[in-house]
Amino acid sequence: MSAYDNLMAFQRDTSALAQVAGRLGWDQETMMPRGAVDQRSEELAAMEKVLHARRTDPKMADWLAEIDDRALDQVGQAQMRHIRKSYARAMRVPADLAVEIAKVTSKAQGQWAQARADEDVAAFLPVLEKVVGLKRREGEALADGGDVYDAMIDDYEPEMTAAELEAMFGAMRPRLVALREAVLAADAPKTLNGHFPADKQMALTAKLATTFGYDLSHGRIDKAVHPFSSGSGHDVRITTRTSELDPFNCLYSTIHEVGHACYEQNIDDAYLLTPLGGGVSMGVHESQSRIYENQLGRSRAFTGWLYTQMTEAFGDFGIDNAEEFYRSVNRVHEGYIRTEADEVQYNLHVMLRFDLERALMQGDLGVFDLEAAWNDRFEADFGYAVDKPSNGCLQDVHWSVGLFGYFPTYSLGNVYAGCLYQTLRAAVPGLDGQLVAGDLAQATGWLKENLQTHGGLFEPAEVVQRASGIVPSSEPLLTYLEDKFGGLYGL
Repeated sequence: MSAYDNLMAFQRDTSALAQVAGRLGWDQETMMPRGAVDQRSEELAAMEKVLHARRTDPKMADWLAEIDDRALDQVGQAQMRHIRKSYARAMRVPADLAVEIAKVTSKAQGQWAQARADEDVAAFLPVLEKVVGLKRREGEALADGGDVYDAMIDDYEPEMTAAELEAMFGAMRPRLVALREAVLAADAPKTLNGHFPADKQMALTAKLATTFGYDLSHGRIDKAVHPFSSGSGHDVRITTRTSELDPFNCLYSTIHEVGHACYEQNIDDAYLLTPLGGGVSMGVHESQSRIYENQLGRSRAFTGWLYTQMTEAFGDFGIDNAEEFYRSVNRVHEGYIRTEADEVQYNLHVMLRFDLERALMQGDLGVFDLEAAWNDRFEADFGYAVDKPSNGCLQDVHWSVGLFGYFPTYSLGNVYAGCLYQTLRAAVPGLDGQLVAGDLAQATGWLKENLQTHGGLFEPAEVVQRASGIVPSSEPLLTYLEDKFGGLYGL
C-alpha cells in the first residue's frame, strides 16, 4: 500500500472512533441517567486520549512527509488539505490539555443543565471559569503567537477571522435594528391559542422531518434540553423539545436540525469516515439549517401546507386562515431566547454572544462578570431587562462544552443562506406551487446537488460561491428580510 492509502486507512479508523465519542455525547444529552455524569466524563476523557494519540501519531508525520499532494487528484488533494491542517493543529495542543478539556466540559454540561433548571448562575460560574481557562490555553497553543479568538473561530469556520466578522456584523446591525423598530411599531399578528399535546407535536415532527428529506432509517428524533444534530454518514440523529403551549418551538427546531442532518446524510458516500465526509464548516452547516427553517419552512407557500397539518393535528387554535397563520409563524416579538427568535432579531442575539465570548477569550471580561455584562448588553440591544438566568447567560449549552468561536457561525450561516436562496428561487421554477403542496423535493434536491454532496471538498466560501454564483455577501439576506417583513407589516 502507498503512504496515501495507509494514511487514509488510519484516518478512517480515527474518524470511526470520533463518531463513537460523539455518540457518547449524544447519549449524555438525551438518555444518560443523571447520576452517570462523573463516569461519562471519564469515558469521554479516555476517548479523547485515544483520539489525540492517533491524531499526533508519529506514523502520521512519516506518511505526510512521503506524500506528494501534487500527484493526487482533486479529492486526494482536498483530503490532504484537511489532514495536514488537522495534524498541525493537533500537534500544537498538549495531550494532557486535550484530555482535561474533555473531562471538564463533560461535567460542565451537566452542571450547566442543573444551574439552568435552578436559575442559579453562581452554581455554574466556577466550572465555566475552568472551561474558559482551559480553552484559552488551547487557543494560545493553536494561535502560536497569533490572535487566540481567531484560532478558535478556525475550528468552526476555516479562514474566517474575528475582524472580518466584526466588519460584517457592524454593517448588518443598523439595517436590522431599523427593520426591527419599524416592525415592532406596526400592528402585531395574532398568536396561537390552544393546547398542543407533546405526543401530537412529536408525530407531526416526524412527518415534517421526512417531508424535508430526513432519512429516518439512518437517523432518529429524540428530546433534549437544547435541540441539536449529531453524527454523519449513515447515522445522523437529531433532537428537539416540546412546549404544550408553543408548538412552533418544536416544529421549527426540528426543521432546523433536519437541515443539519440532511447535509450530513447527503454527502457523497465515497467520503464516508474521511475528512471530506462531514460538513465543511459550521457556517455552511448553518446555511442549510436556516434555509430549511426560514426561507423554505416559514415561507407563505409552505406555511399554507403546514396550517392544514396543524389543524388536522390540533383542531382549532385561534387562527382563522392560512394567511393569518403565515403572519403568526413570522411574528416579530420581544423575547429572550436565541433559538426562538424571529428572523429579524435572531442575528442581534448572535452578535451579543460574539462580542461577549471574544472579550472572555481576550481576557477583557471576567467570568464572574459575565451575567452583569450579558444583562447590560441585552437591555441596551433589545430595550428591556433579562428576567431570569435561563433567559439570559444560562440559556445556551455552548460555553459549558467549550464551543467558543461557534456562535458567530450562526449569523454567517444566515448570510450564506441568503445567497443560496436567491439562486435557488431562480433555479427551481414553480417553487411556491411545490411548497404549497408540501413538496420540498426539488428545493432540497437542488441544495443536495449543488452544495451538500460535496462535503468538505471545497473551502466554505468557495462551496457557497459555486452553488450561488456570487461572492458571499450579507446583501441578499438583508434584502430578503426587508422585502419579506416589509410586506408582512405593511412598511
